Amino acid sequence: MAVFDDLVAEQDRLDAILGGLDGADWAAPSAAAGWTVADVVLHLAQSEEAVTASTTGADLAVRSPDGATLDEVMDRLVQAERAAPAAVLQRWRTARLAAVASLRAADPDQPLAWAAAPLKPATLATTRLAEHWAHGLDITGPLGIVFPDTARLWHIAWLAHRTLPYAFVLAGEQPRSMFCALTAPDGAATWRFGPPEADSAITGPAGAFCRVAAQRLTPAQSGLLATGPHGVTALNLLRTYAT
Repeated sequence: MAVFDDLVAEQDRLDAILGGLDGADWAAPSAAAGWTVADVVLHLAQSEEAVTASTTGADLAVRSPDGATLDEVMDRLVQAERAAPAAVLQRWRTARLAAVASLRAADPDQPLAWAAAPLKPATLATTRLAEHWAHGLDITGPLGIVFPDTARLWHIAWLAHRTLPYAFVLAGEQPRSMFCALTAPDGAATWRFGPPEADSAITGPAGAFCRVAAQRLTPAQSGLLATGPHGVTALNLLRTYAT
């Protein structure tokens, strides 16, 4: 399935970048508040291990018995397992290969336990692609490393659009039909999601759309155009994550 191959390609790109970092780079602050580059990679390793656990039916470490938020749980896990950069990198490499293999082997129609709700393997792979891309931005941005948008953003844009009904409900709003027409990174293709006859729409660059959904860019800074009675609300609720 294309999403599994594209997940691997996104991870391969990040792997090539991480392999070229020195000690100072690993210790540098990332764009993820409070985390160094090493912390971000450790978080990716831990969450990839959770993917493999989900395919075996094991309890997920991301679940908290004390009511902590998902972000708080993730931060606790990182703080508890910090290690030298070489060990962190090897842990992530091992975890990512195992996670992709487990997702490929899973029953495609059987939802797997995840942070907020069960997800089918292809959708879970899409969330992993989105997270690796977003954290790739967190790592490369502060270090000044080029990290261009690719056609793999299609999966992330699809996920953000698909998640809109959930985002509306979580915000206490009635789900609304939404059309999105996004310019692909090549500047030529247009990616369309949702019914063209919807009374509200979001248009503009796919890269900006995905960054807003990943909370790496504010709607006001994005240059995206939201139209119709529910377009602005949808743009403000856009997300690629569960909580």
